[in-house]
This record gives sequence, C-alpha cells and structure tokens, in this order.
Amino acid sequence: MSRKMIPIFVLLVIGALIVAACGQAAEPPAPAVTPQVQIQVAQAPGFGETLTAVQGRGNIICGVNGQLPGFSFLDPDGNFTGFDADFCRALAAAVFGDASKVEFRPATTQERFTILQTGEIDVLIRNTTWTLVRDSELGLNPTATTFYDGQGIMVPADKGFTTLQDLEGGTICVQKGTTTELNLADVMATEGVSYTPAVFDDVNATYGAYAEGRCDAATSDKSQLVSVAKGLLPDPDNHVVMDVTLSKEPLGPVVRHGDDQWFDIVRWVIFATVAGEEYGVSSANVDEVRDSTENPEVRRMLGLEGDLGLKLGLSNEWAYNVLKLVGNYAEIYDRNLGPDTATFIPRGLNSLYADGGLLYSPPFR
Repeated sequence: MSRKMIPIFVLLVIGALIVAACGQAAEPPAPAVTPQVQIQVAQAPGFGETLTAVQGRGNIICGVNGQLPGFSFLDPDGNFTGFDADFCRALAAAVFGDASKVEFRPATTQERFTILQTGEIDVLIRNTTWTLVRDSELGLNPTATTFYDGQGIMVPADKGFTTLQDLEGGTICVQKGTTTELNLADVMATEGVSYTPAVFDDVNATYGAYAEGRCDAATSDKSQLVSVAKGLLPDPDNHVVMDVTLSKEPLGPVVRHGDDQWFDIVRWVIFATVAGEEYGVSSANVDEVRDSTENPEVRRMLGLEGDLGLKLGLSNEWAYNVLKLVGNYAEIYDRNLGPDTATFIPRGLNSLYADGGLLYSPPFR
C-alpha cells in the first residue's frame, strides 16, 4: 500500500467511528428508576406516652362535667350518661374494644385544665370552648368540635325580657373561670348595659341561685341553658332563652400538648362517628355493612383494607368497635339530645355538612 493511500484509509476509519458514535447518541436514554424511599418521621418527646399509660392501666380517665343533663350526668343508678360521656366511651371502644373501660372524673371549671395538664386525666370531654389562649398558652390541644354552640341568656318567662337592654341594672348568674364570664363582660360593655355579675363555682350553685330568684338572668352556652332548664329547674316552661347569641362556642375534647399520637386518636374517633353517619353505618347495621360493602372509604374505615388503625397505634378494627359499641354521631346525639329526650336540642349547626350543618370528616385513606 502506498503512502498516499494510508491517509485516505485512516480518514475513512475515523469517519466511520464518528458516524457510529453519532448513531449511538441518537438512541433515547433508558428511563430513570425512582428509588422507593421510606420516610422516617421524627417523633417529639412524649409521643405515645398517653396510649402506653392508658393501656397499662386498663382504662381511660375521662374528665367530664358531671352536672349537666344530656351531656354528662350521674343517673339514679350511678352511671354517667350523656353526649360527652358517650364520646368517652367511644374512645375506650377504639383503644380497648370495650366501651366500659372508662373512669369518669367530674371536674369543675376551675380545676379542669389543671388536672389535664398534670396527667390526672387522659382527656377532657367537658363542654369546653376552643380558644387561642387555651390552644397555646395553657399547653392544651383541642382535637375536633363535637358540638357547635353559642352563648345565650336565660330569663324567667314572666319578666318579659327580650333584649340585652332589658337587663340594665340587673344581676346575672355566671360560672367562674369560663369564657362565658368574659364574653358577658365584653358584650355588655359594647352594648353599654350595666349589670352585676353573680359568680359561682359550678353548675348547681349557679342555677340554684337563679332558681331562688337571686339573679335576674343566667348566662352560659345555649346547650347548657336548655339542658339545665329541662333537666334541673323545677318548672322548665317558666324559663326562656332569649333570642340573642353572645359568642361562638365550639365545644369538644381536649388533650395535653406533646403527644401527637393521642391527639390523633381522640380526633379520629370523633371523625369516625361523623363518617359513620355520613355513610349510613350504625351500631345496628355495621356487621352487615362490613360483610357486604364495596365502598373503598368504608372498607378502610372498618379495617377491611389498609392499616389505618396500626398508623394510630390501635387495631385495624378500632372504628368498627366505635360504631358497633357506641354508635355513629346521629345515634350519640339522638340518644342524649334528640327529640325523644328530656334535654332535646335541635341539631342545627350540628348536622352533617350535606344537611346544612358544620359536621365534616376528612377522608379515611
């Protein structure tokens, strides 16, 4: 081969290599594989302590009012009954599969937060209003609203009082250490109405003074006024709740700061009762529904699919136990505050969102 042919041959080889390289570059890259990462959530100190203590003790210590018919009240047989008492039982059903695993601890307005902060009770379910200060400064966590209320004023029917101005110069019975006491002062100052507060420690003392005529009116959440008028006062028809609302009063269970697992458990027990009503699952039909439902949301809630219970630290049947042993929200409400009870309160805002109310459960997924 001549020297003149060598450069041409070399050029041809180099050109072929370049073409081959260009052809390889034109091929689409292989799809990237996304690695499956297990997310580890750092838990704050105190996480899980309450559930561990509750399970070790064998029951839940639930702080209640104890003097409020329809919400928490000791019946003649020595059993606590009422709307709030049933939510204590629902929590026990979720944790133990046994709604009776509750110790009820009556608490006054003055001591209720202290005994929760110090761990004397595991949860406070006692007509307690969700406020910013209670949510932050007191180290407490409201979980979810079980009863939407507003503050009202009850007066003797024969007085003819219809407006706040009618109470000018009067005496108003109110419980010490409540948002009720503060709201009354704010509203009366805004309206320019002078009055004398008669302050008492608990329900019995407050309404005992009112019944004796030592006050011209009594003020509290409207639910409490209705409950007391129908359940404690001797002549219910002789008392009326004025058509005024002094405040918003979202009431519901409260837990301590620092244990998010327990906070989640209490909150989702409430949501389970609401979702139960929404999906038509009750204590009467929950077994039938569990055997036949194809609704993915209901199947997850009842523990048939997924591990939602395990994520809370409970069994996957926790919501099934709540609905089976205590019932859905409508059952709890009707049993204690429904039209066939002495403490009937129309549901109003405490209806499902689909019925014009404010009750709403996040998804079970």
